Amino acid sequence: MLTARQHPRVDVLGVGISAVSSHSAVEEIARWIETGERSYVCVTGVHGVMECRRDPVLRRIHNDSGLTVPDGMPMVWAGHRAGATWMSRVYGPDLMLAVLERAAAEGWSSFLYGGAEGVPELLGERLVGRIPGLKIAGAYAPPYRPLTAQESDAVVATINASGADLVWVGLSTPKQERWMAEHRDRLQASALIGVGAAFDFHAGLKTQAPGWLQQRGLEWAYRLAKEPRRLWRRYLRNNPAYLARITLRPPRLTTAVEVLA
Repeated sequence: MLTARQHPRVDVLGVGISAVSSHSAVEEIARWIETGERSYVCVTGVHGVMECRRDPVLRRIHNDSGLTVPDGMPMVWAGHRAGATWMSRVYGPDLMLAVLERAAAEGWSSFLYGGAEGVPELLGERLVGRIPGLKIAGAYAPPYRPLTAQESDAVVATINASGADLVWVGLSTPKQERWMAEHRDRLQASALIGVGAAFDFHAGLKTQAPGWLQQRGLEWAYRLAKEPRRLWRRYLRNNPAYLARITLRPPRLTTAVEVLA
């Protein structure tokens, strides 16, 4: 069965950001596994919100999630402005480690889906070495092209046969959110969690911004300095537009079941 949303959300330009902390997000995911519910987690910052502004289908995917957690400090600041003062940043790579530590303790298994060829296997090795008792049920790096129907069916069968409780999806936004929404009903795992660059970070292929930059909402500047050719258009397009729109449409706290427009 699918899960109902348990937490209030902050309407940030029409996207419902879950008013949670890292601890409450982990507890919610644990609840899905313990009760047999099934849902997916979007890990969202300014980039995800602005992509949703341009694409109503993607916005609906975020708003239909079990959790859409505040990955960036601008989401946390928006939540505080709306009155959700208990919100804190739920950074994708940190959420992944927190859930996996809980998974090792509880005996839950994980499937790693995404990344370049060889990356999910390397990631699995690094995670098992880092977290004693962690169970990795399988790993698969899909091709960059769209999968055929037969390939998609084979992936679903492989993940289901693995018995994984958690499916970690590292495809980047918005591809990973679309994949989770498309496959949610076909997969038996309780939680699908889109964590994007966390695959490369925890595999040791990319470095994360220092904590002091993250807390000041400046991680984007660090990533831009590391990958200017890939990211300059994203930040030039999204950051000024976000600031302008959030001024005109302040964030507001909503109920867990309210439909956002």
